[in-house]
Amino acid sequence: MSNYSIKDLERLTNVKAHTLRIWEKRYGIVDPNRSDSNIRSYTDEDLKRLLNVSILNRHGIKISKIAHMSNYELNQKILDVIRPESDHVSQIESLVVAMIELNEDRFERILNQSIIKIGFEDTLFYIIYPFFEKIGVLWQTGTINPAQEHFISNLIRMKLCVAIDSLPAVHDPQAKKIILFLPEWELHEIGLLTYFYLARKHKLKTIYLGQNVPMPDLFSVADTIQPDIIATYFVSAVTIPEMKNYIEQLVKHFSDKPILISGIQAASINFALSENIQLLSSAKEFCNVIKANI
Repeated sequence: MSNYSIKDLERLTNVKAHTLRIWEKRYGIVDPNRSDSNIRSYTDEDLKRLLNVSILNRHGIKISKIAHMSNYELNQKILDVIRPESDHVSQIESLVVAMIELNEDRFERILNQSIIKIGFEDTLFYIIYPFFEKIGVLWQTGTINPAQEHFISNLIRMKLCVAIDSLPAVHDPQAKKIILFLPEWELHEIGLLTYFYLARKHKLKTIYLGQNVPMPDLFSVADTIQPDIIATYFVSAVTIPEMKNYIEQLVKHFSDKPILISGIQAASINFALSENIQLLSSAKEFCNVIKANI
């Protein structure tokens, strides 16, 4: 069981700490533990209840009414109000609950509803990719534990692998080629697998190298394959000088090719980049870039 501060809850529920305190004091939504110095701490059960409460409140149900619902009634009501074709924020928050509960059934229900309603690609754009961007932030701040992250990552990884395997390989000798890889320090591959699926679906010839690829091996493969596009993903913490040096080595070797970089660490880049580097903030943006390069 994890312990959360009120700031952790603010990050996870998107409800301001001030509002959470009002809900707690006025409606008794949760009853946190308190230290000797009166600092609140919250359990997994508190977090799950608050996520469910925030979903229903966002759908116009008054807190005074929600406060009288049992956890079972909350879960049933959520099934009534979430609309997979439009309510992406609530689906992402429900995935957070599934992660905390280690609840595979809830995960399957949320993802399958979305895939049926809006298709797998839009589920990637609006549910899976934003969810993992959020998880990346929570991981960096220590808000979630490794077991929770590994549980949900492996479930989504399996979904992506099945979807990728269902797509035909590209045999067209004229098709553009893309190498997808993670740096030597990087093990989080969900974002890169998302790109793998999108690249193959849009008829690029994909060379997927996966996790923890030493740079000399990357260069060796690239010299053989002669790719048209390079794509990578930064999630794990690395210093700005290390990142700068790494990107400079990529640019030196791939000076005439687009290099696509994504992930929460890429968002922290504060130094000048070569013209062939493109920082991407979403799966939709990646899709638009590869379409422009086909």
